[in-house]
Amino acid sequence: MDRMFNGMNLSMMTDFYEFTMANGFFNYGMRDKIAYFDLFYRKVPDGGGFAIAAGLEQAVEYLRDLHFSEDDIQCLRSKKIFSEEFLKYLADFKFECDVWAVPEGTPVFPGEPIMIVRGPAPQAQLVETMLLATINHQSLIATKASRISRAAAGRAVMEFGARRAHSYAGALYGSRAAYIGGCPVTSNTLADRLFGIPAVGTMAHSWIQMFDSEYEAFRAYAEMYPDSCTLLLDTYDVLGSGLPNAIRVFDEVLVPRGYRPAGVRIDSGDVAYLTRCMRKRLDEAGYPDCKIVVSNSLDEYIIRETLIQGASVDTFGVGERLITSKSEPVFGGVYKLCAVEDEKGNIVPKIKISENVAKITTPHFKKLWRFYERSSGKAIADVLSLHDETIDDTKPFKLFHPDYTWKTKLVDGFEAKSLMVEIFRKGELVYDLPSLESIREYCEKSVNGLWDEVKRFENPHEYYVDLTPKLWEIKHEMLKGRKQ
Repeated sequence: MDRMFNGMNLSMMTDFYEFTMANGFFNYGMRDKIAYFDLFYRKVPDGGGFAIAAGLEQAVEYLRDLHFSEDDIQCLRSKKIFSEEFLKYLADFKFECDVWAVPEGTPVFPGEPIMIVRGPAPQAQLVETMLLATINHQSLIATKASRISRAAAGRAVMEFGARRAHSYAGALYGSRAAYIGGCPVTSNTLADRLFGIPAVGTMAHSWIQMFDSEYEAFRAYAEMYPDSCTLLLDTYDVLGSGLPNAIRVFDEVLVPRGYRPAGVRIDSGDVAYLTRCMRKRLDEAGYPDCKIVVSNSLDEYIIRETLIQGASVDTFGVGERLITSKSEPVFGGVYKLCAVEDEKGNIVPKIKISENVAKITTPHFKKLWRFYERSSGKAIADVLSLHDETIDDTKPFKLFHPDYTWKTKLVDGFEAKSLMVEIFRKGELVYDLPSLESIREYCEKSVNGLWDEVKRFENPHEYYVDLTPKLWEIKHEMLKGRKQ
């Protein structure tokens, strides 16, 4: 099971209604009825153009370990609403579902499946909450990290959020997701040990306050860590004492021993003004290679504005607004039934209809395609098809808006790639989980494969997510019928 919980069984991590429904399916003759569920999201956080799928590895670990202990069964039995036959079924539980998903690090768009689960209805229903909790959280943080990293315009962004995260689990998996999204290092030492994400850090203000003077604190630190000396300047006065004392220590301690300073950091104040002054003085003192690091409640908007204002920053440390995605802390992924199989194995599409148009689902067992322009390699559209459809990318394809069908576009010279990969087949893992480093590299490559217009922070271009004519016709007919 997940290394985070040292073998803790998370199979009871469900909403209670999943057990009441599973019990109902089991006792109403639907124990073996095959159901299909889509896991998808409806709205991009922060009004962005896309999100980053993350959390698949932890979802896999959860599904591989699904089992119910005697204590679990006793807890459910105490509710006095579950049949003994159902409780025995749980005691002997074996996961038997098929699962498909987009690889971690894939840019994803509203309404398209991030994961598809097919299997016996009681099983496919029971996994809803944990899958959503896992995918929603990490996708949210990976998406925020991608935005912040892009705002930094090539400068490194360090994830500093552990102490502000929503629990230690949020801190750990937030570090993992932030790494996927573009943050190359973390302050979280446990994330280093478990996931291999490089942990970095120097000092807090308390280090400096423990000494009789700022100079003594800097000198002691430089003597202890001469090959990685980064000093925090804003305990008292950045330009009045912090920077002069740092330069003095560089001159007296590091240079005579053959070392160069790694950097200086500030955690408060007017970043644009202070860093310009710091850069000028460091250069004049002979330390043009000394990096300037800034932190303090940063996000993509503040980073972008400070750089526009001429801030001289080499590295950003971002904490609470990244690890909690403070500006929009809910990803909003949902898990909806899209089809069942009848007694003969035929797929019967199912649809959720709502007065709220955004909550209307796309029925059927589907396949997700991404079209890449051959001349540029850029992604130009996603298309949902029936599971057994193929798209001939040697011929032009007519895209149309699923809601505003008169809006069409004919595309040619593209390559159509199926995005989803098979993860489980009848409960057996058939997917080789990639390394975290390869996920991060894949994410960076995939984001670079989007047009800049899609990556804008404000008013991004609406990326095409289309349905094939066959799938659209099925959905349209079901909407006209308005009943199942």
